[in-house]
Amino acid sequence: MIRPVFEPESLPIESTGANLPQVAADRLTPAGLRTRFEQPLPWDPEPQEARLAELRDPREAAVLVPIAMRPGGLTVLLTQRADNLSNHAGQVSFPGGSREPSDPTPIAAALREAHEEVNLDPARVEVLGALPEYLTGTGFKVTPVVGLVHEPFTLAADSLEVASIFEVPLSFLMNPAHHQVRVFRWEGGERRFYAMPYPDRNAPDRIAASSLNATHFIWGATAGMLRNFYRFLLA
Repeated sequence: MIRPVFEPESLPIESTGANLPQVAADRLTPAGLRTRFEQPLPWDPEPQEARLAELRDPREAAVLVPIAMRPGGLTVLLTQRADNLSNHAGQVSFPGGSREPSDPTPIAAALREAHEEVNLDPARVEVLGALPEYLTGTGFKVTPVVGLVHEPFTLAADSLEVASIFEVPLSFLMNPAHHQVRVFRWEGGERRFYAMPYPDRNAPDRIAASSLNATHFIWGATAGMLRNFYRFLLA
């Protein structure tokens, strides 16, 4: 069954994680993240967009979850994808893409893609580890690679793939109160997904009053992987 096209920003909020526990503040630091990735603590990932049995020969991909070590605290580097792309056009995403035959590991693929898309020097990335593979409804099996990005570094968007680059505080994304569950129903089915809208600090004043136009709407696979990151850090 082909799902109809919908506008995720316009769908109602079914619930949030406001009543869920907070991640300890010391885990949202470079030392805390390093320690957590060194600990094999059990935890349960969120349901994914698809099941492996539903996908025919899923295409392997990898994304980098780049956590910048800024003086004011840790931030997550995200991109707004270009509108001309065939997959997930215009959506917020992590730097990343398909794993190529020349990539020996998902980590190598994530670092290569981040360099190609936003000019992030792999030498500035301290890889901490990876979260579980995430299956998307568009047929990708994605490995999220988490890394600390050390200053100084410079970014430049590849205009063919990336419309813009922005940063969101890690503390905002790991706060479950900002995790919305939205639902889309159509004849014959329904879909629930996570969304984490973040105010666009650079939005012009004339549209600042519009939550739609002045917001980076983080949803779908990117929000799902961030939700898994929250559950991982909470364990």
